[in-house]
Amino acid sequence: AAPRPAVAPAPPQPVPVAETAPAAAPPEGQGVPDPYDAGIKVRREVLGDAHVDRILEETDAFSEDFQELVTRYAWGEVWDRPGLDRRTRSCVTLTALVAGGHLDELAVHTRAALRNGLTPDEIKEVLLQAAVYCGVPAASGAFRVAQQVIREETTPPE
Repeated sequence: AAPRPAVAPAPPQPVPVAETAPAAAPPEGQGVPDPYDAGIKVRREVLGDAHVDRILEETDAFSEDFQELVTRYAWGEVWDRPGLDRRTRSCVTLTALVAGGHLDELAVHTRAALRNGLTPDEIKEVLLQAAVYCGVPAASGAFRVAQQVIREETTPPE
């Protein structure tokens, strides 16, 4: 068989560079909206007024900076972003809480996930997925917590 002719490699193509446009200036006479305002609105919509009111009532001089940080950045900057809907953010949050073993927060966010439109079966699927990637012991505790919350939230009063 005749040897194949050598093929020269294609010359490297320039990689496009992303450029950022300058930040749009707020309309004349208006400042940048405070993410705290959006954050408290989203926090109330996701967690419910009763939960947020209780947390804020428990806030004192020691914890007020932390509560402002959570409201401003977690709720006003991240939860209020347009890139994911709230159902998806709830799925991500539940998984992260399972991974970190944060069962108290998992109870709060299981209620939030129901409020954000996840069904009990969808929450179960998130926890099963988390079991594979976060570990069965972490998911075992999460299932106990979520099961209790779902019973409380979905069982009609007698």
